[in-house]
Amino acid sequence: MKKQIFYFLLMTTTISATAQKVAYTEYDLKNGLHVILHQDKTAPVVAVSVMYHVGSKDEQQNRTGFAHFFEHLLFEGSDNIKKGEFMKIVSSNGGQNNANTSQDRTFYYEVFPSNQLATGIWLESERMMHPVINEIGVKTQNEVVKEEKRLRVDNQPYGNFLSEIMKRLFTKHPYNWVPIGSMADLDAATLDEFKAFNKKYYTPNNAVLVIAGDIDIAKTKTLIENYFGDIPAGVAITRTTAKEDPITTEIIDTAYDNNIQIPAILAAYRVPGETDKDSKVLEMASAVLSQGNSSRMFKKMVDDKKNSLQVGSFNYSLEDYGAYIIYALPNNETPLDTLLKDMDEEVAKLQNDLISEAEFTKLQNQFENDFISKNTRMLGVAENLASGYTFYKNTNNINTELEDIRKITRQDIRDVAKKYLNKNQRVVLYYLPKQNPTVTAPPAK
Repeated sequence: MKKQIFYFLLMTTTISATAQKVAYTEYDLKNGLHVILHQDKTAPVVAVSVMYHVGSKDEQQNRTGFAHFFEHLLFEGSDNIKKGEFMKIVSSNGGQNNANTSQDRTFYYEVFPSNQLATGIWLESERMMHPVINEIGVKTQNEVVKEEKRLRVDNQPYGNFLSEIMKRLFTKHPYNWVPIGSMADLDAATLDEFKAFNKKYYTPNNAVLVIAGDIDIAKTKTLIENYFGDIPAGVAITRTTAKEDPITTEIIDTAYDNNIQIPAILAAYRVPGETDKDSKVLEMASAVLSQGNSSRMFKKMVDDKKNSLQVGSFNYSLEDYGAYIIYALPNNETPLDTLLKDMDEEVAKLQNDLISEAEFTKLQNQFENDFISKNTRMLGVAENLASGYTFYKNTNNINTELEDIRKITRQDIRDVAKKYLNKNQRVVLYYLPKQNPTVTAPPAK
């Protein structure tokens, strides 16, 4: 019963839901590991996290899926943690843990009662210092990843739509593929290739350790030095960003999905990366179009015309570029071209007219609330601090982001729509059920 109560506490404990400044201490160990500490004693909880600056964009074209694979593989154990024991140690000490991988980074974390801080630090140091990478672990996790791909992508309705968009939107940059990667590539990889990937990227000087919660700063620094200080630095990583040529002519194509009965129409635009001011403005533009039942596309296409079952738009922001995606699913066999026309009309309104003052006030309130909610849990604070350091080269981004949001104007929203959301700059994808002769699309250009 006590463990159940604490699990409830882990899931519900929040910090003050106001836009207060997040205080933090940051420094580097001699091996290059960047450390960020945030003290908050409002609840006896601590989040221990490590963000490695490695994602699917760091893979070779014929060895995709490595970063996501390592998200799983580095739970296999270490010289001091037996196979299968990592998660048992976490749960037996009242904690929870997980990891996730994007195109740009891999994020590991544990949330513990604060008296288990040393356990969390030890676990992450073991993952970094001497993970066990052998044929048994590789084979085991290969099957796990294959099953995940089957469940979340291959057998999931619309599970491949992002992959189909990205490989058309990016032809030079490794955003061409998504993190799940290719199972054939993983099958073809050798143990030495996996070891080399680990040696290159999962190093202290390619990572940031963030600890947030009920901690004593001085004692935490001592623990970090004891557990991480002796880990050798890796070779410095040099990255060159592949530059995409501008899209100057509309690209129209078709993709098929065995798992769907209702087709979809998608329009995707290549836009700047997440640190560019325009990226946040594009998020606001998407909220105007499709966030909530009172948004423009939803009200027009779902409520009034009833020609759509679902509509949406979102800015998929990444480190180097972003993908702004608009989509709709038809109701009552409405032609996909009709939906595209309706979506284009709403985009054109954004490009030509300022949104109303009432819409803008609502939008500002939504984004301020979203920002505050991101920092209401220790884990959210930890991830936002890590992202600020990793991508913005500015840990204090967590304290300046709200002010940046408040500076966005109605004119900014109109201007980014004009700049990026043009027909000659996009990919239009007809996403169709396999072998459905009644649904057709224009030939690819």
